[in-house]
Amino acid sequence: MHKFMMQLRTRVIVSLVAILSFGIVSADAAVKAGFIYVGPVADGGWTYEHDQGRLAIEKAYGDKVTTVFVENVAEGPDAERVIGQMANDGADIIFTTSFGFMNPTIKSAKQFPNVKFEHATGYKKADNVATYSSRFYEGRHVLGLIAGKMTITNTIGYIASFPIPEVVRGINAAYLAAKSVNPNVKFKVIWVSSWFDPGKEADAATALIDQGADILMQHTDSSAPMQIAEKKGMYAFGQASNMAAAGPTAQLTAIIDNWSPYYLERVGALIKGSWASSDTWGGFDTGMVELAPYGKAVPADVRQLADNAKKAIIEGRLHPFTGPINKQDGTSWLKAGETADDGTLLGMGFYVEGIEGSLPSAN
Repeated sequence: MHKFMMQLRTRVIVSLVAILSFGIVSADAAVKAGFIYVGPVADGGWTYEHDQGRLAIEKAYGDKVTTVFVENVAEGPDAERVIGQMANDGADIIFTTSFGFMNPTIKSAKQFPNVKFEHATGYKKADNVATYSSRFYEGRHVLGLIAGKMTITNTIGYIASFPIPEVVRGINAAYLAAKSVNPNVKFKVIWVSSWFDPGKEADAATALIDQGADILMQHTDSSAPMQIAEKKGMYAFGQASNMAAAGPTAQLTAIIDNWSPYYLERVGALIKGSWASSDTWGGFDTGMVELAPYGKAVPADVRQLADNAKKAIIEGRLHPFTGPINKQDGTSWLKAGETADDGTLLGMGFYVEGIEGSLPSAN
């Protein structure tokens, strides 16, 4: 009996050691970070910059983290399937990087409560869902200043994706800035109903130039508009990434979405066990919004104007949405000296006074 108890005790100790050892192995196992992309990693814009953040994670954390990604995921039901599959495959944290992934992310978070989710540009959160975005409108204010000073035809062409607040906000910010330095400036907007469609974007760019635009802006993800501007001897601004390679003469500058610091911080928090749901909206001051080097065509005085505006935004002396500003229908929105609050900006669904054309339905 005594011998049996000794054997049983030995087996229990061995089992406990095995359990403890398994726990140590699990704790030391690499964190698996997944990314869901709306476009291809080679788009040269939005998705490219998110993937640069993924690569920064691999470089910074080495064997502590493994990363996976799926590109060209359609917004809607297919996104939920892809997110769920990534969670089933063992992802510990999943970054969903397009506005239309918001509801699929929330649904997946309920199904996988032990997985952490991070959704870019959305507003719905949960205990295991954080949101993050950049104040792109700060960059568009600076682009608007440059465009307003440099246009000869006084016509700026704008290629837009979907009429969600982020995109509408950018159009308004750029227009107000351009108007502040050039009272005669006009914006012509073409909506392509896609984030990434080089063919549609190129057609829109060509149409806008045919309508008199000599400078192009875009809130779409491919470099096709930049290529058209280069071909036709016009100017353009890069979107989400430095697109100078596609338009070495055409690009005046570009808004660069620098996601790497945020991704490093959030994955690091998960590794340390300090991850918590949060809402991040960074701008020039955090480095999440950057500008590409100015093109040779940008005059010295315009460069100085742009630099001063960026500095003033960082220091809090300038807000791109400062009254007096009216809505497109002429009704007052902001009184003189009044600045827009974040809640209004996040839900912006109207054009400001002076922009021609109607805003399409977001549905």
